[in-house]
Amino acid sequence: MKTKIYHNPRCSKSRETLTLLKEAKEDIEIVEYLNDIPSKTELKAILKQLGLKPEQLLRKGEAIFKAQFKGKTLSDEAWIEAMVANPKLIERPIVIKNGKAALGRPPSRVFDIL
Repeated sequence: MKTKIYHNPRCSKSRETLTLLKEAKEDIEIVEYLNDIPSKTELKAILKQLGLKPEQLLRKGEAIFKAQFKGKTLSDEAWIEAMVANPKLIERPIVIKNGKAALGRPPSRVFDIL
């Protein structure tokens, strides 16, 4: 089974995580999630695998978060819709293998699921 990484090539942590996966000789499926945006259904599945609530997966330092969402209390469904509409809000990288997921922060955390 392939190891899937939701990847942003401009992100240093994402690049480091991808390098670790390559060094571990994983069969990798790279999803550049800013271009290939996960659907609401996919994002819900990812959150379940990570064991996180939607708000915990937000990149709160992003300009779009500060401009549109800072200080707001939204439902889980509304946060998911916000992430699908604005994929820059999704924390990265996310690695999935065998039904388990890990957030590569720090990158070495992905070893927990390999």
